[in-house]
Amino acid sequence: MKIAVPLLASLCLTAGAHAQQPIVFSTESYPPFSYQEPGGSYRGVGIDQVEIIMRDVGTPYTLEIMPWARAIAVAETQPMHCVFAAARTPEREPRFKWVVPLFIDRSILVRHAGSKVAAATLDEAKQYTTGTHRADYTEALLKSLGFPKIDLSADVDTTLRKLLQDRIDMMPMSEGVYQKLKADGTPIEKVMLFSEQHLGIACNLDVPDELIVRMQAALDRLIKDGVQNAILKRYGIDELQ
Repeated sequence: MKIAVPLLASLCLTAGAHAQQPIVFSTESYPPFSYQEPGGSYRGVGIDQVEIIMRDVGTPYTLEIMPWARAIAVAETQPMHCVFAAARTPEREPRFKWVVPLFIDRSILVRHAGSKVAAATLDEAKQYTTGTHRADYTEALLKSLGFPKIDLSADVDTTLRKLLQDRIDMMPMSEGVYQKLKADGTPIEKVMLFSEQHLGIACNLDVPDELIVRMQAALDRLIKDGVQNAILKRYGIDELQ
């Protein structure tokens, strides 16, 4: 019994230390989900929701935009770190604690406008060189589906430049991002539906379960009250069904 007292005290101190630590969020530059405005402010569908969630929870946090491969690696390896908006895939499921959905993403394959690239099925699409960025869920998905010609870049902006320069034939892209780019005049066209995924906050396994529960409850309220759909509409994205 004498051992149990210091052990209990140690556990309480550990829990208390977690409670005092801020959550460190990482994300990528991927308008309209997350981006930095010229004045330095962070905006986007994901960022706006994370701000509301953390204000509701009352836990301090910091946020940094970085390349996606680094963002998700940091969240997986560093205590009290989270990344968004991450696709909740079977391969990633056990590696993180999840708060979902920030967005239900329909990913499509797109081509440079005017390109002769055409595919009605995934098998037909496999004849083309398809680009994506490292550590994105679409990299693993393309490989698992047997796409033989995959071109990898450091980030989504580089992949898009390659597409517009006809250095690759297609790239997978969120339907919401596609809508935004088309509205901005980017010369791209939809080829076909690629996949549908739930995107959310993926947290390091060290993040306390109690905090994850409170974050999920805050997101659930945000969805129930219609705030999430209002945010999506503000950024020109169709509401979640």
